[in-house]
Amino acid sequence: MSMLGFPLLLIPFAIYNIIAFLMPGVTWTGVITTVHMASGADWTMSAGDMLVALAILLLCGEVLKSTRIGIRTVVDHSLSLLLFLGMLVEFILVQQAATATFFLLLVVSFIDVLGGFAVTLRSAQRDLTVEGVERASS
Repeated sequence: MSMLGFPLLLIPFAIYNIIAFLMPGVTWTGVITTVHMASGADWTMSAGDMLVALAILLLCGEVLKSTRIGIRTVVDHSLSLLLFLGMLVEFILVQQAATATFFLLLVVSFIDVLGGFAVTLRSAQRDLTVEGVERASS
């Protein structure tokens, strides 16, 4: 439960920045592995592809966290919004962040912010409706 106020998308953001700034020669589009498919085609995966896949998996956890109602959820959404704004500023101003991989991470973060607020508001609306019906029938 302590992970409730921690934006999970901070993990791929941190991984990106660690690699981009501490290992400047590493490319995000270089092939890491190739999987031979039953169709005979080869599916290649790059570091950027794997990082975006990790971010999408963590986005699922963020959506699940947003279904809760309470002060921790508000803090979690606020931190997710701050993370998105920080990523947006970095994307615009920092040369190492001007990649397709970082842009996709930015889009995932944007979906987290919008989706999190939408799910929370919808859950709160249902909670108020159910409570209102129960009080009226008593």
